[in-house]
Amino acid sequence: MNLTLNQRIWMLAWPLLLSNLTAPLLGLVDTAVVGHLEHPRYLAAVALGSNFFMFLYFSFNFLRMGTTGFASQARGGERDTRVVLLRGLLLSALLGLGLILMSPLLRDTGLWLLGGSDAVQHLAQDYINIRILGAPAALANFALIGFAIGTHNTRVPLKMTVLMHSTNALLDVLLVQVWHLDVRGVAIASACAEYVGLAGGLFWLRAALRPPANRETLWQPSAILALMAVNRDIFIRSLALLTCFFFFTAQGARLGDATLAANAVLITFLLLLSNLLDGFANAAEALVGEAHGQRDRAAFQAAVRATGRWTVGCAALAMLVFALGGVPLIHLLTDLPSIRDTAVAYLPWMLLLPLTASAGFWLDGIFVGATWGAAMRNTMLVAMGLFFALWALTRGWDNHGLWLTMNGFMAGRGILMGWVLWRRTTAPGHTG
Repeated sequence: MNLTLNQRIWMLAWPLLLSNLTAPLLGLVDTAVVGHLEHPRYLAAVALGSNFFMFLYFSFNFLRMGTTGFASQARGGERDTRVVLLRGLLLSALLGLGLILMSPLLRDTGLWLLGGSDAVQHLAQDYINIRILGAPAALANFALIGFAIGTHNTRVPLKMTVLMHSTNALLDVLLVQVWHLDVRGVAIASACAEYVGLAGGLFWLRAALRPPANRETLWQPSAILALMAVNRDIFIRSLALLTCFFFFTAQGARLGDATLAANAVLITFLLLLSNLLDGFANAAEALVGEAHGQRDRAAFQAAVRATGRWTVGCAALAMLVFALGGVPLIHLLTDLPSIRDTAVAYLPWMLLLPLTASAGFWLDGIFVGATWGAAMRNTMLVAMGLFFALWALTRGWDNHGLWLTMNGFMAGRGILMGWVLWRRTTAPGHTG
């Protein structure tokens, strides 16, 4: 069946869009089951522990991105894609075991940064001690999902996500509500769900797990060094991004509890935008990587243009949704008048986000597919410098200055990445 480029993009994107929608919905179960226990410290402890793992695992998202880029290029170049997956799984296992060994140091440092009462910290320690045992599976799932996207098998991430979160929800109810294991039950459920998701991913991708015909290819030093270099660059890029978001949250906290809470509500708009755009960014990863592997300049540029048009359409849709549904969404997320009023006052900054942030999400997909890890790292570091420069200039504007800084940061990284893309695709001899 011959599909148009737009049809191929949609076929790649819709499972990932659905996966992005199901993940936060099913993830609410953690909050729901603990939120009905007799004391709020349980919910606070799970919130601390969840934030710890969100930052920890996001730092290792390079396993997903790097695997996608190399798998899509191998597919385009008609090379054996299995070695990409096997290398990714091997690296995931080693890093996961390393996280378990380093967990006491990571846990104590993370909880010191996050704060909380002694009772909450003690419960959060239990949560982290248990959930960290799922680290090898969590990182391996990044590699599996990245490989599935890179080989255009995007239904596998959807099935893995639904399986993981459904398992997590079921175990949450059993361990917390039936067997009364409180915070420990939530941690056990999360760790077990990672391994169940891993089992499902290995089953659905079992054809790719057969050893390659040439065993030496798996241990090819140049290929392993290339994988490590891209992963290193994306890791640094992720740390820079996390630094900006962490600083944004910390500065919001200095402006008072109402501002901190309102900003947390408003960040939901950015998460919704990223979930909407990630499906098409992932499609860009697969198509650009394939064209890059084929050394096909025309296909590369066609994939860039087509996914760019989808991104513009999604940005326009998001802006319309934010304009019409922004206030109702804020009221849905909180019923506290002071937080509602504060969030509504800063809502206009959310209307700018589709304009300022969309290009960066789309270009992430282009750069991942082309494995331009160093360019991702460098543009993010420059954008981080812009972030702190804007914050220094607008400190007297309080929270308006913070949101101006965030929008400027998002726009800046998009402009920088766009400039790199233009330079590389107009250079003589460029073939994708």
